[in-house]
Amino acid sequence: MMRIPSALAFGAAMFGLASAASLRAQTMNDLDPATRAALEEIRAATEKYQDPEVALADGYIREPMNLCSHADDEDLPIQVGAMGIHFFRPDLLGITGTEPRVNGDGTHTDFLTPSILVYHTTADGSLKLGAVENLVWEAAWKGAGNDGPPEFHGFQYFHRIDNPVTTYADEAHLFEPHYELHMWLYEENPAGVFAQFNPRVSCEYHDGPKTMAEAMARMQAAQTSAGEP
Repeated sequence: MMRIPSALAFGAAMFGLASAASLRAQTMNDLDPATRAALEEIRAATEKYQDPEVALADGYIREPMNLCSHADDEDLPIQVGAMGIHFFRPDLLGITGTEPRVNGDGTHTDFLTPSILVYHTTADGSLKLGAVENLVWEAAWKGAGNDGPPEFHGFQYFHRIDNPVTTYADEAHLFEPHYELHMWLYEENPAGVFAQFNPRVSCEYHDGPKTMAEAMARMQAAQTSAGEP
């Protein structure tokens, strides 16, 4: 079984500034009845994952760095909010390698079984499900004969992410170009159902790392302590 590396830190590698800044703010009330019905069906199918133990039992893995992703760490205004902590299904993402950047062949777009679940920590320390998400690798998607990005319900396109090398993570800790789409079905989002960050979500109560720099430092310290190179 493939070792899940630190490169799968979803807080930084999966979320780009250009995408976050260009989202359409669509609330539930802005959507047509058919789309709202589709979202309700997705909610019904994923409601069990409000219990993170059920998610773990179904094959989801908590992001190894335990990073709580928030806008301020992406050089966005703190008022933009946060995403939270990501649980993911390696089989649905189709991860094929991690060097020089994380890559895969997954083209999974079915939100009835999302490849990613996004939680945030509440004041009592428990995890609350906020959003579901799918990620599709661009090369695999285009290789399957698709010209444009994936879409949901004929109008909402997935957002293309191609992360540049940053000051806090070298190329080995980033993802190859991909598409992604969030759905905030469990935490109302004034920025829109399909926005990446939610101003109602924060990392205030998270007891793990809240920045990629902190997460990387903790991971490196753990590797040193374990005698890994």
